[in-house]
Amino acid sequence: MRVRFADFVLDSEMRQLSAAGAEVHLSPKAFDLLCTLVASRPNVVSKGELFSQIWPDTFVVDANLNVLVGELRRALGDDARTPTFIKTAHGIGFSFCGKATDLEGTVTSTGVEVRWWLSWNHRTFRLSEGDNIIGRDPRCDVWLDHDGISRRHARIRIATASQPAMVEDLQSTNGTFVGRERVVAPRPLADKDVIKLGSVTVQFREWTETTQSTKRIRPR
Repeated sequence: MRVRFADFVLDSEMRQLSAAGAEVHLSPKAFDLLCTLVASRPNVVSKGELFSQIWPDTFVVDANLNVLVGELRRALGDDARTPTFIKTAHGIGFSFCGKATDLEGTVTSTGVEVRWWLSWNHRTFRLSEGDNIIGRDPRCDVWLDHDGISRRHARIRIATASQPAMVEDLQSTNGTFVGRERVVAPRPLADKDVIKLGSVTVQFREWTETTQSTKRIRPR
């Protein structure tokens, strides 16, 4: 599950919550609570169900759950009296009340799922349909905190799953390159293309259900 709400992106597979590209720290159980509430939105999840999912086969009291809810609200900047994200159903449980958008991979007209991302310094940044701005500004879709990158350095535009992703330089100071070729106009990207943004190198990846299967290795 990958979901965007307000400035946040929740990725359950990578177990990561980010805000404007910066990672937001949550304890493991607070993260599990957020995933459960977001996945069940807008329905109320009862305390009993939350206990069974977050603390399976363990007896806990309401105070434990309240501590996690408090941690979530602090991380999200939420107010229990006028909630934007986490709403209390008194005596019953909690619900996620914010507006959220699923960012899962896109399915083409042929039924094939496609996903895109960038990799940099052992980190991955998922890309979605539309404009994905890359830059040093924390508000960018892909935030690369490096002084050789312009605040809004480049854009990767994904029009549809059936069309190639396009990269475009945004009049950056140090330029954008694909391989050794400078990007002077929007140009298509292919899986494993190396993109150089100033002095920072990232790799573009595109995954589809038709990607080659795992190579079998003979045991020695």
